Formats: sequence, structure tokens, C-alpha cells
Amino acid sequence: MDEAALKILKYGEDMLKVKARAVTTIDQRIADLAKAMVQTMHQAPGIGLAAPQVGESLRLITVDTSVGEIPEELLVLVNPEITASEGFEICEEGCLSVPGYSLTVKRSAKVFFRATLLDGRELRLELEGLKARVLQHEIDHLDGILIVDRISSLKRTLIRKEISQKRKSGQW
Repeated sequence: MDEAALKILKYGEDMLKVKARAVTTIDQRIADLAKAMVQTMHQAPGIGLAAPQVGESLRLITVDTSVGEIPEELLVLVNPEITASEGFEICEEGCLSVPGYSLTVKRSAKVFFRATLLDGRELRLELEGLKARVLQHEIDHLDGILIVDRISSLKRTLIRKEISQKRKSGQW
């Protein structure tokens, strides 16, 4: 990563468990943070990033399932909110804050949501497939929930133990 990229917090850091605050004003600071988040997400590489993952307790997310290949695919969403959902699907997910782990997570198959864009316009969409999954994953971050919190307690205990050992050895 170059020097403009933000540090991505890892599982175990307190900020990741805090419910993020709503963005009340979309100003240059928010626009600059969003730009840095997009750059960080692409460099990681990842397909989604939430502001709490970079140490900002704000309801701001970036989603780009094309990993920067298709500019029109990028979503920068302020105060995103799922308004309804349908069905369920179970798939493996990774997380930039839980690197090295791919976990099976149950999510809604289709979501309806609303958010504000950086220019202040309201966006309402319904999503299915990977984008729906990423959006739910990132909104979980805004509520202080990680993929580790969505797996069985037995698997969570094993992962916590592994991460604790990695932390002690300086690998985390």
C-alpha cells in the first residue's frame, strides 16, 4: 500500500465493536475520507470497506465488487440502511479486518436499502447476489458486528484462540 492508504483495523480492536454514529453533514472531510477509503479498499484488495474499519466511527461505506475494474460499480454510501429483505443464502465471506479467514455466513438473498450519496441525493436500490452480501457485511460493521460474530460459538472460540496465539507471536 502507498502512504495515502488508511490503516485497516483488525479483529480484536475496540473500534470494530462500536455502533457507528450517523453522518450529519456531508462536507469535504467526509468526501476526503470516502476517497481514501476507496483507495484503501482497492489496494487491500477488497470489495467493501466501512469507516469503523479505518478507525472512524461514522456510518459511511464503500462497495465495489469489480475491485476498481468498472468505475460505475463503485458505491459510496452515507448512512446506509436496509429497509427490507427477502430469502436467505449461505456463502463464504472474507473480511479485511479478519485477514486469512473465510467463514460461512447466512445472509438475506435480496435487500432493499436506502442511503445518501456524497452529493446529498438519496439512493434507493434493491440488490441481490454478491452486492447484496457485501452491503449487509459492511452495514454489520457500522453496527459493530463482524463475520466472526455470525458463526457458531464453537468456531468463534477456535478462531479467537488462533488469533490470540497470532497476536502473542506478533503475526496479528
